[in-house]
Order: sequence, then C-alpha cells, then structure tokens
Amino acid sequence: MEGKPANEQIASPRRAPSQQRSRERVERMLAAASALITEQGSDAMRMGEVAERAGVSIGSLYQFFPDKRAIIWALAERYTAESQACISAALKDVGDAEGLRRAFSELVDIYYGLFLAEPVMRDIWSGTQADQALRQLELADSRANAEFLVAVLRRLRPGADPVSLETTAFLVWQMGEAAMRLAISVERQEGDRLVAAYKRMALRELLDG
Repeated sequence: MEGKPANEQIASPRRAPSQQRSRERVERMLAAASALITEQGSDAMRMGEVAERAGVSIGSLYQFFPDKRAIIWALAERYTAESQACISAALKDVGDAEGLRRAFSELVDIYYGLFLAEPVMRDIWSGTQADQALRQLELADSRANAEFLVAVLRRLRPGADPVSLETTAFLVWQMGEAAMRLAISVERQEGDRLVAAYKRMALRELLDG
C-alpha cells in the first residue's frame, strides 16, 4: 500500500491562495494565529484578533479561513508536512538494524522536544482528539509516516509478511503519538521516562518482531 501525504487524502476546509500577494497575506494570518495560540490557546483565540494582528481586514481573513477551525487545520497541515519531510529524510538511507535503532531514537527525541518547546503544536494536537476531521488528518499522517518505517523494515526483513510489517509500523506510530501525549501531560522527569520506555518497547517490536 503506497502512503500519501495526509493533506492529499483529506480535503482542507480552507481556500488555497493562488497569487504571491495572497500567499504572503495568508502567511501573516497564520503567523498571527500561531502567536495568539501561544499566548492564550486556541479556545480563546478570536477571528477578529487574528485579522487585527495580521494587519488584514476581517473579510480578507474569512476569504481564506471561513472559521477558526480552518486556521487550526492549516497549521496542522503545516506541521504534518514538516514532520513527514523530517521522517522521510531520517529513514530513507537506513539499511541495517543499528541504523534503524539510531534514526528511530533520534526521531522520537526530536518529536518529543518539539512538543515540549512548541505550545502551538501541543494545542493543535490536543484539539485533534475533539475534532473528528482533524483526527482523520492525524490518522492519515500516521499511515504516511508508518510507510517510511515499512520501507526500512522491508529492507531489513525481506522475507517478512508485508501486511504484518504494515500493521506493526502503523501500531508503533500510533503508540508513539499516545506516548507523547501522555509524556507532555505529566511532570518532565516522568515524561522523559515514559518516552525512553516507549523507545525501548517500539524498537524491540521493530527489530525483533
């Protein structure tokens, strides 16, 4: 099964800008929204505040983002694309078990660090659990990321059942997201231990399964 980027599988609720001036305006809108989410969270963010901070009219904002959910979606799509590019680059040249161990561990650490450092990412990720469409976006992202793992596993275990490899990779990725969500909801020391435990369990499954 060939994985697709999540934003190709699920239609975005926003209008995509076609001209350079429009793209620059949308960038200002998203930057303003990110700043507001950092300061007060997405629940408290208001469309009027986004327009004011971005220096655009409320009508211009609504032209590209019909509601607050569309802004959250656009930010989620952006983080999804960035994470997929990072994962693809980290795993594309892995050719042995030690390489997978090292690359996977580094990816988990990067992912964990981003969620600790980026309140916007934490806010968006929390919101996906309450929004069915965003949840589907997250699932599509997990499937796409799992395909990068599957490609490595096929190189390491060429005789293995491909369906089994796909199932393992997808489950490992979903477990990782659950582990991250738990880790950032507890005290930092406990979170660090949870992430380390997840890495050990996931790597056992990937390398010895």
